[in-house]
Amino acid sequence: QVQLVESGGGLVQAGGSRRLSCAASGRTFGDYVMGWFRQAPGKEREFVAAIGTSSSTTRYADFVKGRFTISRDNARNTVNLQMNIMKPEDTAVYYCAASRDRGLWESVSKYAYWGQGTQVTISS
Repeated sequence: QVQLVESGGGLVQAGGSRRLSCAASGRTFGDYVMGWFRQAPGKEREFVAAIGTSSSTTRYADFVKGRFTISRDNARNTVNLQMNIMKPEDTAVYYCAASRDRGLWESVSKYAYWGQGTQVTISS
């Protein structure tokens, strides 16, 4: 089992950058595929990015390609999301998630563990 805690959210001007971090508990962090999702008011939770257990593979939603970068540090039990060129439509609560299933899953149902979320608001 793993517990996840996100940090780094806040208010950002359009065009700006923000870095989110997710700290994980447990000794087997390196066994989990990690993902970032987001949920805007009145919308379903959606996939943003995922990273494989060894960082060699990543996947991104089309709407963040070229702007966001996911990374992980297995020695520190952390996964990060660097967000650049941010847009007002990026405003959402961002969630970190962990999956035991191999594969860079985009489906919410594939992730068994979730953080509490961190709010990111982009001002225009």
